[in-house]
Amino acid sequence: MAEKIVRVLSIQSHVVSGYVGNKSACFPLQVLGFEVDTINSVQFSNHTGYKYFKGQVLDDTELGDLIDGLKSNGIDYYSHLLTGYIGSISFLQKVKSVVEHLKTINPNLIYVCDPVMGDNGKMYVPKELLPVYKTDIVPLADIITPNQYEAELLSGQTIKNDDDAAAVMEWFHQQGVKTVVLSSTDLGSKCELVGMASSMTNGKKTKLNVHIPRLPANFTGTGDLFAALLLGWMHLSNNNLKKAVENTLNTMQAILKRTLDLARQEAGDNGLLTVKHLELKLVQSIDDIQNPKSKVKATLLDN
Repeated sequence: MAEKIVRVLSIQSHVVSGYVGNKSACFPLQVLGFEVDTINSVQFSNHTGYKYFKGQVLDDTELGDLIDGLKSNGIDYYSHLLTGYIGSISFLQKVKSVVEHLKTINPNLIYVCDPVMGDNGKMYVPKELLPVYKTDIVPLADIITPNQYEAELLSGQTIKNDDDAAAVMEWFHQQGVKTVVLSSTDLGSKCELVGMASSMTNGKKTKLNVHIPRLPANFTGTGDLFAALLLGWMHLSNNNLKKAVENTLNTMQAILKRTLDLARQEAGDNGLLTVKHLELKLVQSIDDIQNPKSKVKATLLDN
């Protein structure tokens, strides 16, 4: 444990009902023993995969006000910062100054960045965010967790094979990122995804890949959950990349399988699975968050 209490500031979306953004990240981190403070970049009734949603969007000035309040009371010390979905360029630019400020308070702050921009070849944030992530945010990150599409956008390189993935991860290292985890790539098959990771510690590089079983459903909030769990297990494993990735993915597999099983029960025989059915079952999975079963195994690669 750190000298001071392990305390995470998580800046990402919030929903009243369901599990994405801070609702996906906060509970698992608390279960793992972390104090978690949250700033909600948006507050919506539910995630945008539903037919309707209502809510509010925090702007850069309001973000600054919240940070100033913490600063004025001397409660702006954090061991970790986690950022996820951010929808506006001004807010993202303000995040840069927040990271820089928090690192003056704690020079050893670990910044975990999930650069949420899109998936499956489609951006779902304004394209103007990409250069801000690339030039301002990525160089500040200690750990980054893009999916394949986001990694390709940021690096300007296409991933078609393992060598391409290695080159993209190396690009992130060249920007100053210590640990890169490609949370999912399409280098697997219909039955499995392939995750890849690379970490630099004291000039020594550790690389691995991991085969992740695909489940026959589309879940929301999984990227947010992945980044939070990785943050937690990197700290708890003393930055053991293999153990952290395995524990993260084994926890996620257990949660997703339980979510799917309960969704099928709720939908009934021949029932159509809706977005409501497929909300992540986090509370029901508390034991799996605390003690993930060792099923998915990562393979260390030669450098």
